Amino acid sequence: MKIIGLAGWSGAGKTTLLTRLIPHLNAQGLRVSVIKHAHHRFDVDTPGKDSWRHREAGAAEVLVASGTRWALMHELRGAPEPPLTDLLARLSPVDLVVIEGYKAGPHHRIEVHRAANGKPLLFPADPGIIAIASDVPVEGALPRAHLDDIPAIAALAREHAVPLAEIVALQDRAGIERWNS
Repeated sequence: MKIIGLAGWSGAGKTTLLTRLIPHLNAQGLRVSVIKHAHHRFDVDTPGKDSWRHREAGAAEVLVASGTRWALMHELRGAPEPPLTDLLARLSPVDLVVIEGYKAGPHHRIEVHRAANGKPLLFPADPGIIAIASDVPVEGALPRAHLDDIPAIAALAREHAVPLAEIVALQDRAGIERWNS
């Protein structure tokens, strides 16, 4: 499994880019999974449903399954957020995992930049950024692609993705807590 990230300010278009990038990578024969970091409280369950009631009653984990999909909800109940490598280890093996968020992680990241957002580039302050996808020209030595050039962004993702074993080794050397942001 190889890992690549997308980083950028809120509103830059990371999710929109991913929804266009995933089908392109699938068409190239790659199986792709995504880890999305949320900085806010979120819920994938519906209040009042049986699974929600089980979690509210105190279950540590609730797995819901059907003939179409299954989902595992794990309640932290005050425990610290798990390190990125722990989450990666929970995924079924695929060719490429795209991480949206986790700006300070040990993985390579493509910065998603939209001029209308009015925010500065994360590069060059972030050494993990290895390429930029933007809707305007960006000066610098990093590889660049236009936000609408999905084949070019896919090529950057494939070229700069790092094997999971390297991510684990980097995180182990640097300290687990540092990468949860």
